[in-house]
Amino acid sequence: MVLITENQFHDVIQRWRDTPDDRLKPEDHKLFHNVGSTCISQGDSAQMLNFIQDDKNQNIVRSMGCGLLGILVNEMQRKNNSDCQIIITHLTKTCRPKEVLFALLEPLKDIHPDAIADTVTVVTPHLQTALLRLGEDKAPSVGLSLSALQKQVSRLPVPYTPQQEKDDGYGLCRCCAALTAFLRPFVEEVRRGDGVSPRDDGLLRTELLKFCMESLREPLLQAQLDQVTTERSPMWVYARDTLVTLMAVQESLPDLLFYGSLRKNLAVDDAQEVQARACLAYLIFVQFITIESFPAVFSPVFVLQCNMEYINLLLSRKDESWLLKGLALYAKSLELVEDRSLPVELLELKTFYTVPQNLVQILTDCPIKHLRERGLNVFQLFIDKLDVEAKHKFFRCILKTTQHAGVEGYVIKNIKNQVEYSMKPGNMNSLFLGDQFLPLLSLVLCLPQGPETDLLHGMDRIMESLNLLRLLVIRDKEWKRTTGVWMELCKIKDDFLKLLRVCLSMSRSYYLTQVKTMREDRKIQAREARMAQTSMVVKSMTVKQEKVSDMPPEIQYQVLQSALVTFDLMESIIFRIEEIIKEKEEHQQ
Repeated sequence: MVLITENQFHDVIQRWRDTPDDRLKPEDHKLFHNVGSTCISQGDSAQMLNFIQDDKNQNIVRSMGCGLLGILVNEMQRKNNSDCQIIITHLTKTCRPKEVLFALLEPLKDIHPDAIADTVTVVTPHLQTALLRLGEDKAPSVGLSLSALQKQVSRLPVPYTPQQEKDDGYGLCRCCAALTAFLRPFVEEVRRGDGVSPRDDGLLRTELLKFCMESLREPLLQAQLDQVTTERSPMWVYARDTLVTLMAVQESLPDLLFYGSLRKNLAVDDAQEVQARACLAYLIFVQFITIESFPAVFSPVFVLQCNMEYINLLLSRKDESWLLKGLALYAKSLELVEDRSLPVELLELKTFYTVPQNLVQILTDCPIKHLRERGLNVFQLFIDKLDVEAKHKFFRCILKTTQHAGVEGYVIKNIKNQVEYSMKPGNMNSLFLGDQFLPLLSLVLCLPQGPETDLLHGMDRIMESLNLLRLLVIRDKEWKRTTGVWMELCKIKDDFLKLLRVCLSMSRSYYLTQVKTMREDRKIQAREARMAQTSMVVKSMTVKQEKVSDMPPEIQYQVLQSALVTFDLMESIIFRIEEIIKEKEEHQQ
């Protein structure tokens, strides 16, 4: 920094006053910046304020004042200095708006995460002032400003709990409120059509639309918006404000959600576009934001069909916030559909195949209990909405594609319920009570691994299969009306029970041997030796996808005993089925 005396500086100021703007040299700008920076950093902001507000210095301020905005913004981050605030306001209104714009955007580059919230809240009001002074052709500058702001705000962690949102430790909620205030005059301008030309209005509308869609993706897609609180959370309020803005700049939400593609207007890729619209669908149909403005002319089936693309996207991720939104959107979309009304043709659509597969993935692999519980409720809701033919096809698809005994058992339980429903007066159909039921029944009454099937691992499926078979033999009159069907059913039943008995015999013998071995080991060996021995003995067995050898010896012993009890239960049901058949045959004679 060039050091000069006070008298010399007064002479420099007088020279600046007498020099036209275009005659000021780079050395003059540098000197002005150094002196102003030193004054601010040393706490002499009041002296700087006097200089800035002096009428004699307005040409100097207009020409070189923008150079101070960066250090003033940094000072405002460090401490809330009222003099600095007044200086920034004065410079923003006095200096050339384009220069102010770029000077204020500079502090938004490469900010430390801890300083993002303070910088955004300090800069946005003054950035808004500069943009409003631009007049025509402001749209590109508005877009540039929104892009810079959104880039920094998207770096902030999204609050997960209501308490985190209340504390707002990283300042995301403050930033969202600042962005909403920043947008307001530009949204009003588009709403009123106050632009210099329709072209300018269209460009500004596009920039605002782009920002709204980016906000839907980040941070709103990650936000927990279904929190139960006494008042609306800041993130929920921001979601509402975003949709209000979207309605003001977009002619039709249905066009955007169901028909339109943003690729014609916005520089976003397909994935980002779908993510934003998925969040939009969630906000409208689950949170009911702006739902009163959404046309009610669309049928529930059409809304479901359109939303399936978004549901598929949300359920394909492992983020809890995405999964919660996907499950909630799926449930709300299904609830409006009548039971037993979805036609089989819908299952030909790709999303109607992939969404249930993603749902099964959640049921079987998701470690979060409440997500699995919600997923199971939605899975059942989807089944309830399918018509008879669609149910038949869906059940066959799941039994052929899933390898999880719990899911298979749940589907077989639904098949049993559908058979019972079909047996009621007026509900007769060949898909669950006739020849077309036999292919589905063959998928149910089978052991995929034959005699070596792990009965303990497949317990859910086998028990539900036996319950279905018991219903069929009890209600044999409905089946005997068609002789060929009854004979084929009997063949399927006999083959299944015969194979199951062989499997039971082999499994019981094997598990009894392991129990006996463990009992002998307990008597002979010390605890450490027993643990090593039992680990070797049962190293190949799995229970519910968990290695028995990974369990403590006491738990291993309990599992083996439980397996034997399960085998007894299976055998008792088999015995009861055969007993029912024998009683019916004797009664007919």
